[in-house]
Amino acid sequence: MSLDTVVEDIRDEARARAEQIRSDADERADRIVADAEADADDILEERQQAVEQQIEQEREQTLSSAKLEAKQMRLEARRDVLQDVRETVEQRIATMDEGREDLTRALLDDAATEFADDATVHVYGRADDEALLTDILADYDGYDLAGERDCLGGVVVESERSRVRVNNTFDSVLDDVWEDSLRDISTELFDER
Repeated sequence: MSLDTVVEDIRDEARARAEQIRSDADERADRIVADAEADADDILEERQQAVEQQIEQEREQTLSSAKLEAKQMRLEARRDVLQDVRETVEQRIATMDEGREDLTRALLDDAATEFADDATVHVYGRADDEALLTDILADYDGYDLAGERDCLGGVVVESERSRVRVNNTFDSVLDDVWEDSLRDISTELFDER
């Protein structure tokens, strides 16, 4: 075997070895690239899921906030309507003429049961009802008109002797009726059947 042949065999072997190393390196590089692409795809999918989940959470929160705000606005509107109704009722009671004397007498009679033994009973009422109260009190011995009260009508009756005060104003009656009937009023106004 000649030296040229040996050198050529070594070169061929070196080339084959280099080709094998290059081929192994290419395969390894391809595997690394494939693994990196797979990892990138996994990371991308995870991020997309996280973003979609965050979007869904924010959508739910926004929807929930909007529903709560709408509910609060409805409640405020209802409260405003009920307040308007209450104010209208108060205005009508304050300006009513028909039945005012009978209602005032009934409230005074009811209060008078607390003061049966008292010699002097003080009655207070609305300033606009002074003449009406004076006429009514003429029928009651020991009862005097003692002053004004800021109210829609009716009477506040008290006696120094018994230390009792009875509030039989239209306001107090309206408060009781309003409280007892608020659910029915709301049902009627807002058709909650």
